[in-house]
Amino acid sequence: MQRIRLRYTKRGRLRFTSHRDFQRAFERALRRAEVPMAYSAGFTPHPKVSYANAAPTGTGSEAEYLEIALTAARDPEKLRALLDESLPNGLDIVDAVEAATSGLADRLTASVWELRLDGVDPADAERAVAAFTAADAVEVQRMTKNGVRTFDARSAVASLETRSAQAAGSMDRPCAILRLVVRHVTPAVRPDDVLSGLRAVADLAPPVPAAVTRLAQGLFDEETGTVTDPLAPDREAATALTTAVPAAAATEPAPEGSA
Repeated sequence: MQRIRLRYTKRGRLRFTSHRDFQRAFERALRRAEVPMAYSAGFTPHPKVSYANAAPTGTGSEAEYLEIALTAARDPEKLRALLDESLPNGLDIVDAVEAATSGLADRLTASVWELRLDGVDPADAERAVAAFTAADAVEVQRMTKNGVRTFDARSAVASLETRSAQAAGSMDRPCAILRLVVRHVTPAVRPDDVLSGLRAVADLAPPVPAAVTRLAQGLFDEETGTVTDPLAPDREAATALTTAVPAAAATEPAPEGSA
């Protein structure tokens, strides 16, 4: 059995697809691409696909991850291209690597988010960000299936900063861009929770819903404050293997009687 890890996106109008919608579309793509999938046992076998930390419905993403199990080996890049052709534009398979390590989900400990706040003056956003980051705790509320839950949105935020409207390409109207790094904790703190926190500490209320995009997710580096590529260990392991095989062949003794 071979395991392949994939990174995919949710762009444009496809950001409104739910995780269940994507699952259905992806399973259809697996059939179209004739991928030799491994299936679970039991009365209702289903393809072995492991999804990791899907983004909320309505948010865009450049960094969603999943893992599939195959019954026959395939070249990861060729498989990526076949699956990408079989999915609608906006749901794009942009990276693939053979799983050579364990614990992909364990390496998804933080996300980098970009929040576009149309109609918000950047100066107002800067004041709100300063108030939020200076607070020891920012309590927000969210409706859950068990009722309203109150939790701290500040402790999960590793960094929060503003970008200029000019850098974001918006010159004709006020627009603030926030860059946010959030640790994956329990309960999960989502970008809309941070917006609720900004409203609570600084009365920042965008006139239109924020456009939210996940730019990256992976292992959070406490020293640098950055989020690393979760597929990098698999690439490094594959590189080490391809390097080791020729080296081992070169050190093998020549057969007796050879020139």
